[in-house]
Amino acid sequence: MRIGISTPVVSVIPGRTADWEMDAGIEEIAEIAQHADRLGFHFVTCSEHIGMPPGVWSPQLPNGRGTRYWDPLATLSYLAGKTERLRLVTNILVLGYHHPLEIAKRYGTLDRMSGGRVVLGLGVGTVEAEFKVLGVPFEGRGPRADDAMRALRASLSQREPEYHGEFYDFDGLVIDPHAIQPRVPLWVGGHSKRALRRAVTLGDGWMPGAPDMDSLRTMLAGFPERPQGFEVICGADSLDPVAHPDQVEETLAEMEEAGVTMVPFRPVHRSFAHYLEQLDALAALENFTPL
Repeated sequence: MRIGISTPVVSVIPGRTADWEMDAGIEEIAEIAQHADRLGFHFVTCSEHIGMPPGVWSPQLPNGRGTRYWDPLATLSYLAGKTERLRLVTNILVLGYHHPLEIAKRYGTLDRMSGGRVVLGLGVGTVEAEFKVLGVPFEGRGPRADDAMRALRASLSQREPEYHGEFYDFDGLVIDPHAIQPRVPLWVGGHSKRALRRAVTLGDGWMPGAPDMDSLRTMLAGFPERPQGFEVICGADSLDPVAHPDQVEETLAEMEEAGVTMVPFRPVHRSFAHYLEQLDALAALENFTPL
């Protein structure tokens, strides 16, 4: 199993965030990323929210989403300079908050700076109040996101991009620098059937959060014709390879059997040192596939 890390510290989720994360900063994040890089983990992540109203929750986060979210471009740019191999994943970037050319320029620059390590995890967004304060439409965000993904695909790796769609229309511009990967991976966030359809038709992977494996099997069975190399990236909460390595191996094996190809590691951890121990313990498992 290919495993990355669901980066600690960068977001504070009620009921999930450890006490030590509250006062930790970029030094701890960088050391974790460097340690994961040496061990052969595949990626680090960073989420995006511009400004969160208190008390926002979701079915997967019944205690609330919290209000601390580090900016992904700033965070991943810093980590790019501290690591050599880790992929730099936005999880997720809200499409409605940005023009596709803004994403192409900013993350294309990061792709060039990092030697081609950017993965764009993208989503339509769900926090209506955030859309409102940014002055962007909440209604119709699904079709707008689809058009944005098509526009991104047409522009991310192009010096002179051209796209003519329903919501976005551009040509006659030079984007320099731009991404050096011929095809920057686009992973679609969201646990709905609509999100999976968007991922299969427009993207390179699907990030449904941490669904139960029976639901995942059912969802994937509805889309048997997925693109070659299509990734299914699912989290698993409360993994503890230090204390229960056999249990973690069983969990990862079940996830792989259900169709998961990559896992953002989110372990049980009581301290910064304990988090590093968990990385070591996971990397020692037989079904850990290093980068």
